[in-house]
Amino acid sequence: MAMKEKNREKNNAKKPLSSKTVAAASATKPPSTLRRLIDLDTAWSLHIHTICHPIIPRSVLKALEIAGDGRIWLPIPVALLLATPPPLRPIPLLLLLGFLLDLLLVGSLKYLVRRPRPSYNAGMHLTVAVDHWSFPSGHSSRVCFIAAFLYLSSASLAEEFQRLGSPQILLSAVFLWSASTSMSRVLLGRHFVFDVIAGACLGLFEAVVVFRIGKFMHQMDYFYPVI
Repeated sequence: MAMKEKNREKNNAKKPLSSKTVAAASATKPPSTLRRLIDLDTAWSLHIHTICHPIIPRSVLKALEIAGDGRIWLPIPVALLLATPPPLRPIPLLLLLGFLLDLLLVGSLKYLVRRPRPSYNAGMHLTVAVDHWSFPSGHSSRVCFIAAFLYLSSASLAEEFQRLGSPQILLSAVFLWSASTSMSRVLLGRHFVFDVIAGACLGLFEAVVVFRIGKFMHQMDYFYPVI
């Protein structure tokens, strides 16, 4: 009798686990920290979108979306390169460099992470294939790069700012626009909160990198002394 019980135990040990058994075992495991953060981010984003959707007109959010579109901003530094006098040309040149760096980093991260956009995202037209993915927000990285780079270059552009008005007011307006555009990505349902935060941090990083490149180029006498 004891021998039969031992043989039965051996046979059970040799049998592979069924898919149901594996699924049940995995279901009992506590979710990872990353999974909990993603779930929390998803819940927050949906809650914010649901509350603000009937309050803020969609036309306003769409206007912010268009104003931060890369297809609009990429040609601007090219036009400025042709229109500005030589002493100020490093600024649009560095802006163009920043936009290209932003395209590279955002596109690479979207391709690597491949986080789907919110299920309630509606009426969005994809420009390139990686726009199908949500993380990070390209709009947030772009507008935060613009705001941070203009702030870092404000000393060089003080005279130009004076012609347009108060430098503090102009910079405040740019920061308000960048913050509004970033928040609109969640309110419009295009992104989750963490996507926008990551995009904003990426834009700040790009601004610092591009500004330091400008300083280095100036020290190497490749640029006029405007950076």
